[in-house]
Amino acid sequence: MKKVFSILVVMAFVFAGVAQSGDTQAQPKKNKKVKTPEITFVKLVHDYGQIEQGANGECEFEFKNTGKADLILTNCRSSCGCTVPSWPKDPIAPGKKAVIKVKYNTQRIGQINKTITVESNAVNDRVVLKITGNVNPKATEAAPENNSGAPKATN
Repeated sequence: MKKVFSILVVMAFVFAGVAQSGDTQAQPKKNKKVKTPEITFVKLVHDYGQIEQGANGECEFEFKNTGKADLILTNCRSSCGCTVPSWPKDPIAPGKKAVIKVKYNTQRIGQINKTITVESNAVNDRVVLKITGNVNPKATEAAPENNSGAPKATN
């Protein structure tokens, strides 16, 4: 019985050694730092404030590639058809700046509260920009008063 027990113990150590040496090969190698782009915006919100109907509804969001690889913007979409973004289609090299231009339709009177979602290959692959403000009706010109003393014409 002692011989069987001794053989089992020896076999257990042999199998444990083989399994352990196999594990060292299966462990992943240490990761080298992966070079990735990163997008950093100067501002995330543009406030138009109080603007008049028909005013220029254009604004820009400046950003920089603060990563270590080329930044590629894959899509920019707005929360509404009244807001149209345009963005650079070419890769932005590390350390370089670019802009996303946004055009808001100021014919719509009232509160502005829209978002633009920017998608890219960056570490922070989705960034949400926001435009706010209020569009006031265009001031109407009043008809000139009749100060001549003549009676008003009636229809």
